[in-house]
Amino acid sequence: MLIIENLHKSYGDKVLFDDISCTIADNERIGLIGVNGTGKSSFLKVIAGIDSPEKGNLKHAKDYRIEYLAQDPILDPNLTVIDQIYYGEATIMKLMRAYEAALLKLQEDAENSAYQQELMRLQQKMDEAEAWEANTAAKTILTKLGITDFGKKVTELSGGQQKRVAIAKALIQPADLLILDEPTNHLDNETVEWLEKYLQSYKGSLLLVTHDRYFLNRVTNRIYELDKGNLYIYEGNYEMFLEKKAEREALEVSNEQKHQNTLRRELEWLKRGAKARTTKQKARIERAEEMKKETFDTKKDHLAFQVGSTRLGKKVIELKSIGKTYDVTTLLHDFSYLVVPGERLGIIGANGSGKSTLLNIMANRVEPDEGEIEIGETVKIGYYTQGDEELDGSMRMIDYIKEVAEVIHTKDGQVITAEQMLERFLFSRAEQYNYIRKLSGGEKRRLYLLKVLMTEPNVLFLDEPTNDLDTQTLSVLEEYLDHFPGVVITVSHDRYFLDRVTDRLLVFKGQGRTELFQGNYSAYLVQRQLATSTVHKTEKAIEKPKKQKKKLSYNDRREWEHIEDQIMELEGKVEALQQAIIDAGSDSEQVQKLYGEQQETEAALEKKMERWEELSMLVEEMENQ
Repeated sequence: MLIIENLHKSYGDKVLFDDISCTIADNERIGLIGVNGTGKSSFLKVIAGIDSPEKGNLKHAKDYRIEYLAQDPILDPNLTVIDQIYYGEATIMKLMRAYEAALLKLQEDAENSAYQQELMRLQQKMDEAEAWEANTAAKTILTKLGITDFGKKVTELSGGQQKRVAIAKALIQPADLLILDEPTNHLDNETVEWLEKYLQSYKGSLLLVTHDRYFLNRVTNRIYELDKGNLYIYEGNYEMFLEKKAEREALEVSNEQKHQNTLRRELEWLKRGAKARTTKQKARIERAEEMKKETFDTKKDHLAFQVGSTRLGKKVIELKSIGKTYDVTTLLHDFSYLVVPGERLGIIGANGSGKSTLLNIMANRVEPDEGEIEIGETVKIGYYTQGDEELDGSMRMIDYIKEVAEVIHTKDGQVITAEQMLERFLFSRAEQYNYIRKLSGGEKRRLYLLKVLMTEPNVLFLDEPTNDLDTQTLSVLEEYLDHFPGVVITVSHDRYFLDRVTDRLLVFKGQGRTELFQGNYSAYLVQRQLATSTVHKTEKAIEKPKKQKKKLSYNDRREWEHIEDQIMELEGKVEALQQAIIDAGSDSEQVQKLYGEQQETEAALEKKMERWEELSMLVEEMENQ
């Protein structure tokens, strides 16, 4: 159990958390939410011991272990993948590091007797520590996350692959509390689904920040909300949080109304000229003064706005036989697509399959290798890119927005100033003159999103818009897109966002292949599961035709007499090979060889079982005759 008492921390003149307390018990699943800039990442860092509070304490047992995955993890560039994930001072981690090093030495010099003896000694240690399961789990997790070359140096990996190694590293460490800051960022949909299922059975406690609301809903059983320095705790998942927060806000409004009514009566009593001579009268006057000072948090921050967009004609974008290849990887091949007015298209697929490249081609930022693109004369593209736009930290927020427009116009012809828009994006008038360098990463993304929408586009390209935005901002962006009259095309791995915003999906299948699906992401998942189920049922339904025999031949009788002994012998061989694979540990070459033998033996066993069934039916038929 981890006990957090009276934590206080500020950033400049902004209070992030003000004397907050909570307890994290065994096997809890906590989701931390709040608007960007409220201090979520700071809260995680304080609990992980990376940052210090100005006041407050953390109490836990001496052997209490906390593992922390940063939003942008930093790995040692000189280490290999396998060395990187076996870091730490835990005994089992040290042992696995030593074993992998000894295995590598022996692979380089197989005849060295000293290396052989060292490996045997470490294999015995691995047996004693029951470390083989952890060793296998580490490599399984890496494989599930798309990392298969364990000997690669970290510097040879892409940014997305490095994030996956960091996730694997965090998942396999022995920990009482696992802290994850935006673990789903930059992961494709299938990997997010795997991580979601993995964490549901995680043995320790979880504390995580994520914008993925399906992920939050399915993994957590308690929600912490950071709001204006306060910590509110809700039992249940994200769905329960939404219900209970609405109840809390309604209660706050009711309490404020009761307070105002009581205060009004007290003030009326004072105005009637009450004489302040008795103790009772003095107490009432003091009470009225105190009530004047009391405040209630009933002002709801919101981003609701209905910005108009430039008129869009019938011709939007048409792609004709587009082809694009990078190095030897084909991203698009003979791809044609017609974007129509009102389109709501989601683009999904594995990382590196060409999703962002397609958006860049549509926006005329990247030239295709072949084919042509036609863009309508009235098209005005607003492009929210995946990577952080280089925001000038020396600029003030208000000046950054006014570079785009001093005012914008709503659908009904009203004028909204840049200051008013910033307010609706949760930047108060006082904050608007702060320098951009003082903003958190999420606040910078929110400011950048506002800048894109301030251009009043009629075609919106959104490349991973949910990364680094808080759930409240995403909810309002979705509401805005509901009423947006133009075209929306988004690349996203956020299943909730795709369900809310899109009604058609373009699925990148790899090697330049794409598939168009009518419906949102949940409907696509159902269709995919049905297709998989149908294939399995079809395969099961297809049976090999069996030869019907009237009687057993001499050879059949001889075969029937010995077939059960042969089956038992093959079963024993399979068991022996399975044990040999376990004993081989991390010797991938030996494991591969043994696994091949196991598959051949199992195939022979299956064939022998089928033959036993045929003969037994014949024997039974003969006996019945």
